[in-house]
Amino acid sequence: MSLHKMTSESNATNGAEIGHEPHLAYEEAPVTRFHAFVAAVSAGGLFSDGYALGTIGVALSIARHSLHLNALWLGILGSASLAGLFLGSLFLGPLADRIGRRPLFVPTMAVFSIVSLLQFFVRTGEQLLVLRLLLGLMLGVDYVACSTVLSEFAPRHARGRLLSLLVIMWTVGYTLAFVIGTVLQSAVTNSWRWILASGAIPSALIFLLRLRLPESPPWLIQRGRLADARRIIDRYLGKNIRLPVVTSSISQTTKPAWTELFSDRIRRRTAVGAIFFTAQVIPYFAINTFIPIVFAAFGISNPYTSGVVSNIFLLLGSVFGLWLVDKVTRRQFLVGTFYLSATILLILALAENAPSFIIITLFAMFAFVLSAATNLELVYLPELFPTRLRASGVGLGTAASRIGSALGTFLLPVSLTSIGIRPTLGLCVGVLLAGGIISHLFAPETRDRSIEEV
Repeated sequence: MSLHKMTSESNATNGAEIGHEPHLAYEEAPVTRFHAFVAAVSAGGLFSDGYALGTIGVALSIARHSLHLNALWLGILGSASLAGLFLGSLFLGPLADRIGRRPLFVPTMAVFSIVSLLQFFVRTGEQLLVLRLLLGLMLGVDYVACSTVLSEFAPRHARGRLLSLLVIMWTVGYTLAFVIGTVLQSAVTNSWRWILASGAIPSALIFLLRLRLPESPPWLIQRGRLADARRIIDRYLGKNIRLPVVTSSISQTTKPAWTELFSDRIRRRTAVGAIFFTAQVIPYFAINTFIPIVFAAFGISNPYTSGVVSNIFLLLGSVFGLWLVDKVTRRQFLVGTFYLSATILLILALAENAPSFIIITLFAMFAFVLSAATNLELVYLPELFPTRLRASGVGLGTAASRIGSALGTFLLPVSLTSIGIRPTLGLCVGVLLAGGIISHLFAPETRDRSIEEV
């Protein structure tokens, strides 16, 4: 029996029990305080993720002498969490399609908090490398779980805005980490230790809040657990909400995820998700992780203060992206921001002997546009895949992007030393143009469509 039929029968039974037929579709439900709670605990995880990644740039610029780090080690440590994130999103995140969203979504922040705290006690670059890799593993799991959980609870009419909150909170965490790191760098002894360990606080709080979150009803239905899904919807959303329609049957869920992700029906979406995500994050992380070093390469006299300005525009851009995400189509947003950010960065790379305020302004504009575009990473990517493949598809896209971001972050210090700042930025321009062209040619439209439509 198909789950579509099972869902209809279950709704009919439920309607008889309570005296009327549930009349609101799951994806058309009004936004409630429960939706706000799911968004908050998801966004809190992304805040912690962004904070952890944002601390490393400032911390390494301070700790490089204490830990005796050369350019190679700076690149390794700067990219370590991104490499761990690749492994976590590719191999651990997709477990959410097998064992459920909640078993991964809840405990990751507890592990994250413990590992963050342990960074305070490191004595060598090797010890810090191990911890950054472990943090990256948890980041990978959380990236997959957060966007998957929220996309499956969110009503269709609010899905874009709610998922964009994840990106905003990630950017808030990333920006706040840089600001706090800049303040602490001269305020306390061994400031880099405090900067790295401070990420334990928000992640511990989010772990406690996530203990209250139930399992995703679409996942339960996809596994044939209709009664459990009905109880969760009745308790948290209302008895007038019908069960979500999940188009797969139970037998389909036994197929290997990789087989379906690269099947004729899905592989184009799989490729688009991986490529657009990768093309966005390579310049984002390569430049922003080492923004003080990048500004110093341009001869900016106060690179930390200039970095704060750039990071503030990262935050402003993500807020603008939240406003824009439902004003234009997903394709318009994706392709347009690729071309615009590439143009700004090209002007910056070609700007010879420009005054400092021009350099800072161009960096701020670039940060604004690219940060706005990153809303699509957690809005568009989950929309590309049906429920039974969503965590696996998001995991694969995230993993592919982290290969690129880790490589870009690793190579940036080396590239600055070997070929200079302007050719390095030129390489980033090429990545953005490639992402724009591929998205222009192949990216499907997903706005205002059911989360199950492929």
